[in-house]
Amino acid sequence: MPDPRYLRLAVLLSGSGRTLENLLDRIAAGTLPATVAVVVASRSDVRGVRIAERAGVPVRVLPPAGEAVERWSGSVFAACADARADLVVMAGFLHLVRIPTAYVGRVINIHPSLLPAFGGQGFHGIHVHRAVLERGCTVSGCTVHVVDDEYDHGRVLLQKVVPVLTDDSPESLAARVFAAECEALPETIARIAAGLLP
Repeated sequence: MPDPRYLRLAVLLSGSGRTLENLLDRIAAGTLPATVAVVVASRSDVRGVRIAERAGVPVRVLPPAGEAVERWSGSVFAACADARADLVVMAGFLHLVRIPTAYVGRVINIHPSLLPAFGGQGFHGIHVHRAVLERGCTVSGCTVHVVDDEYDHGRVLLQKVVPVLTDDSPESLAARVFAAECEALPETIARIAAGLLP
């Protein structure tokens, strides 16, 4: 097995920063061969920005309002390039972007369902778990996938399955899926760092 190298990550977020927090904790514990080089946030008033600032991670706040997708995407990826990011990680990032040529295949996302089920525009957060329960599914889970120019569409890299319990609420299912996400995303990044994923 090749020795893992440290990946420079750009983390894109729009909310609470729980996924960023998980990555930072694992980096600090020495279990994830990476460093967070920059956080790009679509809003300034979210907990994820405060988590990054407390950790000493540079933050760029780039609201998409009023900008064409192509132009705004260019600003997002310019911030990633300025930080010399090897890999861009969407961590609760709720916006469609256009992937520039230099980053094709180098952007990943964590989604709280077993894609292609319960993916696409509008399927994020608690909405996903509510839909899983309404459909009567017996399992759910999370998916790490390569990001392309469509919502939740790119090649699947890793999935983890969790049971759906008969007494689940959307919130209890969300907690179980998030615990799986906390394992799946660092595992995927470590595999990429070790050259084990194309």
